[in-house]
Amino acid sequence: MITYEDFEKVEIRVGKILSAEKIPDTDKLLKLSIDFAEEKPRQIVSGIALFFPDPQVLVGKKCMFVTNLEPRVIYGVESNGMLFAVSTAEGAFSLLEPLDIIPAGTKAK
Repeated sequence: MITYEDFEKVEIRVGKILSAEKIPDTDKLLKLSIDFAEEKPRQIVSGIALFFPDPQVLVGKKCMFVTNLEPRVIYGVESNGMLFAVSTAEGAFSLLEPLDIIPAGTKAK
């Protein structure tokens, strides 16, 4: 269990996927460019490639991301956030997608 104060530290925002490509020599990783309505897009590495054989279907989608994680290098690629998604042991998978009327950069409350 974490305290409410700990939970308040987690920044969750809407991001629009601008580009998506597989990271070479990996089966699970995609490199995403995300618009959070900041000065420039952020790069995020996500382990969702098995669910998206054609990563281009992600371009234009708005999803929820944790945006205040410390940067992390994964397979030589810096990641500046984390995509929210859910999956089951049976293989069902879903991105967490807000309604399209919610603009990129909007903070979850």
